[in-house]
Amino acid sequence: MFEHVWELLIEARRKDQNVITPRTVMVVLGRVAKVCSVRQTVETFKKFKKIVPDYGVNCFNALLRTLCQEKSMADARNVYHSLKHNFRPNLQTFNILLSGWKNVEDAELFVKEMKEMGVEPDVVTYNSLVDVYCKGREIEKAYKVFDEMREKDLSPDVITYTSVIGGLGLVGQPDKARDVLKEMKEYGIYPDVPAYNAAIRNFCIAKRLGNAYELMDEMVSKGLNPNATTYNLFFRVFYWSNDLQSSWNLYKRMMGEGCLPYTQSCMFLIRLLKRHEKMEMALQLWGDMVEKGFGSYTLVSDVLFDMLCDIGKLSEAEKCFLEMIEKGQRPSNVSFKRIKVLMELANKHEAIQNLTQKMAIFGRPLQIHERVTTPVGEMGELNNRGNVRQRDKWPKEELEETQGISSLTE
Repeated sequence: MFEHVWELLIEARRKDQNVITPRTVMVVLGRVAKVCSVRQTVETFKKFKKIVPDYGVNCFNALLRTLCQEKSMADARNVYHSLKHNFRPNLQTFNILLSGWKNVEDAELFVKEMKEMGVEPDVVTYNSLVDVYCKGREIEKAYKVFDEMREKDLSPDVITYTSVIGGLGLVGQPDKARDVLKEMKEYGIYPDVPAYNAAIRNFCIAKRLGNAYELMDEMVSKGLNPNATTYNLFFRVFYWSNDLQSSWNLYKRMMGEGCLPYTQSCMFLIRLLKRHEKMEMALQLWGDMVEKGFGSYTLVSDVLFDMLCDIGKLSEAEKCFLEMIEKGQRPSNVSFKRIKVLMELANKHEAIQNLTQKMAIFGRPLQIHERVTTPVGEMGELNNRGNVRQRDKWPKEELEETQGISSLTE
């Protein structure tokens, strides 16, 4: 499958033996891993031994990082254990594999192995460990890591504190989590947007929206702009409390500030609008989506078309349907069939023919079986070593989100 790539690499090496680097390895493995199995990816990695002058731990790390990104953390760790004796793992190796670990005991054993190999943890390592402890609700252990870091003259950073803020929320201590925001400043660490989002999330879970709004206002006073994740925390609460007015006011606020909502926020809002039969507001949301290009047209349109058909607004449904197609987005087959049935009842045969011709450009009918998931940009960010730092996602909410969105898309 990648014969031409190998021919190119071999030819390049003939001209310059140092041209193939660990970065080259990672780029090629990334393409292979997208379409091949883990075993085939590892076999490709082994083939590089013949053409890479520095076929060592940096190449090994490139393989592990690729597997983390394109396959799974479990695959990367399994490959690590099968190949680690052929290389000498370094700090980067362990930091790549510790990112996103969920099992506390396994993470502790991995850090222990790291120390036994003479590799000293750095801030990134400790942040991963704190993250595991906090998501496992073992806050006392997380604080012990703080002590160990300071003993080794390593300063916790904003990522460390954000993990603790989220962990305190999981054990029902949102006020103590808010105090951590103040404690950070005493150590010269200033909260960023993900840190505030973690604290706001805690109050949203506790249904203390007044405190949550206070923190959002505090963010703004510090020169930090709430992002789509911040607003989504409130949209979730308003959806489950059936509070359309607050949800709509929040939507207008974020749009006024130039912050575009995620698909999940759009789904919370369109469902509320359908429940309350607010057609004009629903059409405004749709118009904003079409104009500014945010959200999933397919998921939101399914709810919108249901609503418009339920209240007999066939012309509006047809207009939105055509707008979607003009954007190159395919309406679901379910929506198409429903609108088509209503058009047949209304004897709008020309309109049916027009829509049928428009849908023909997409080929076979589309069946919708999608879930709304939070984008990587919502969940975290790459730290300066390239590891994904999960800072906006916590186990309890993951469960609530999964349960909630399954009902939203049914």
